[in-house]
Amino acid sequence: MSDAPPPIRVLVCDDQALVRTGYVTIFSAQPDMEVVGEAENGHEAVQAAERLRPDVVVMDIRMPLLGGIQATRQLAGPDAEAPPKVLVVTTFNVDAYVYDALRAGASGFLLKDAPPAELVNGIRTVARGEALLAPAVTRHLIGHFAEHLRPADTARPARENVVRALTPRELEVLQQIAEGLSNAEIAAELFITPETVKTYVSRILAKLGLRDRVQAVVLAYRIGLVSSTG
Repeated sequence: MSDAPPPIRVLVCDDQALVRTGYVTIFSAQPDMEVVGEAENGHEAVQAAERLRPDVVVMDIRMPLLGGIQATRQLAGPDAEAPPKVLVVTTFNVDAYVYDALRAGASGFLLKDAPPAELVNGIRTVARGEALLAPAVTRHLIGHFAEHLRPADTARPARENVVRALTPRELEVLQQIAEGLSNAEIAAELFITPETVKTYVSRILAKLGLRDRVQAVVLAYRIGLVSSTG
């Protein structure tokens, strides 16, 4: 009897048939993945996800009828029950809605021209419950969407709550996460091990009631803990 975990159930959502076929071919070739369905627009994505219960939804942003952001919000937003992980595959040069997708509940982002191995690893990463927001993507996001990342009107009390909830070291780690540093980079900055950083990240998410690293980045900017102007 095998002790191998069940395969990761993947739903592929993209309005281009050729792109979907490519994704399905790549993912189906992985021994730890199973493509359970496809969708060509946001409506189909939501319906298929409710019916098939995938672990990970690979979501395009620009789709007809219902876009990827709206579909992500329905699938993984704050009101969603048992939400799947949503991995958004986008192109920064043409999609001006990445920050909105973060707030909608996406667990990670990859560029459409990412190599197959990166796509596969991205699915595994979000399936484990980890956010996929590479440091380079974080920095690009911060620079590109500076106007959207200004603190909200309720920033001051929210910031005070965060400061009270976290230890000084945890607050420092949260700031560095929001600045786009990886666990290894944070470890080097603080002279601790990556494993210790991972523990701090887990504590931060638990204390603040956040689902993943992506939400931590969004929160840090919304409360003005760090700023897009450096």
